Amino acid sequence: MDSAHASLSSGDTYERLLELLDQQGVRYRLIDHPPEGRTELVSAMRGHDVRHAAKCMILLVKQGKKVTRYVLAVVPGNARVDFQAIKLLLQATYVSFASPETTVQLSGAPTGAVLPFSFHSSLNLIVDPSLLDSSEIYFNAARLDRSMALNTEDYVAVAKPRLASIAVAS
Repeated sequence: MDSAHASLSSGDTYERLLELLDQQGVRYRLIDHPPEGRTELVSAMRGHDVRHAAKCMILLVKQGKKVTRYVLAVVPGNARVDFQAIKLLLQATYVSFASPETTVQLSGAPTGAVLPFSFHSSLNLIVDPSLLDSSEIYFNAARLDRSMALNTEDYVAVAKPRLASIAVAS
C-alpha cells in the first residue's frame, strides 16, 4: 500500500468523492443525520428501505500462500457478503474481513462509512447486481454523520464496478 493513499483521511475522501461526482455531472443528494454506521439504523434515519443501502466491506483475499488481494464488496443492506461466492469468483483459497486498520487505510473512511467507490489501486470493487434494482442507492459518504443518495445509473457509469452475485440473504 503506497504512502500517498495511506494518509487519506475521511475528510479528504469525502471531498474527493464530491469532486468526482460533480465533475461527472452525477445526480446525488446529501443527507445529514446523527452519527451512525450500522446499515439498518442509518437506513431508517435516511428514510429508505434497507435493501437500497450499499453495504460496503473490505475483504482480504488470499490466492495461495503468496498472493494477497483486497476487495471492496458491495451488497444490499439487507444481505451479507457470500464468502464462498468471492472464493469461487476470484479462485481464492481464503477470504475474510480485512482488519479495521486496513479497512481505514484502503478506504480512507471510518468503519461504517466505507464508500462503494475505490480510490485505492490495491482495492478491487465488486458489486452485487441486486443492489442496482432501484433508481437510487444510499450510503454513508466517508462520514458517519452524512449520507448520500446517488442515482444508480450514474453510480455504475462512474464507479465501473465488476458485477457479480456475491450477496446472500441475512
